[in-house]
Amino acid sequence: MLKLNKCAKLIIAFHFLYNMIKKLKRIKVEEKIKAIGLQVFTPREFREIFAVSANTASVFITNNIKSGLFIKLRNNFYILKDSNPAYFFIANKLCSPSYISLQSALSYYQIIPEVVYTTTSVTTKISKEFSTIKGDFIYHHIKRNVFTGYSLKLIDQAKVLIADPEKALADYLYFVDLKRLILNDRLKLRYINKNNLITYIKLFTRPGMFKLMEQIYAEYKKPRKIY
Repeated sequence: MLKLNKCAKLIIAFHFLYNMIKKLKRIKVEEKIKAIGLQVFTPREFREIFAVSANTASVFITNNIKSGLFIKLRNNFYILKDSNPAYFFIANKLCSPSYISLQSALSYYQIIPEVVYTTTSVTTKISKEFSTIKGDFIYHHIKRNVFTGYSLKLIDQAKVLIADPEKALADYLYFVDLKRLILNDRLKLRYINKNNLITYIKLFTRPGMFKLMEQIYAEYKKPRKIY
């Protein structure tokens, strides 16, 4: 009798799950995700939006990765197949807390002339990187006491957390001082408020960063060769 009860419970649970998934019509799901502007979502966000159980959300997402409706960016992060979220927005979403900084922010502010193809951020979590169908994302670890100097900006029609220009440069000089990045000799400092930069550098308590600052300003003041 006990075995029969367990079997009956499994059958009931299966039918409940099946009926819940049937209620999630693929077209309706796609329409709602687009309507509310959900560019990158997690299973938790999915089940809260559609008021379904964790199992229902998991099965529906898995099935529709196979069907081509969803694309998996990394574990627990998905997008619609035809969506094109901004790189900075994806970077904020894939690892939290984090903000755009280093080469990506410096390129955005035109402090370095190069185009940066890997999106760089800093985080209080361990350093990590993700290679996704939408691009590569690198996160460098910094201590909590220097996790500051960023704000929410509208970039490429998305609200993203990005370092202020001076903080992006201070973060960059920190990792150069650690020998984890190579100093770019073509920094354009006309958009940098030197006093703000000094304030941020002081947070790191690394004398080598001040030497680097003096070096980049000395290089910036040199006359540029015209080819």
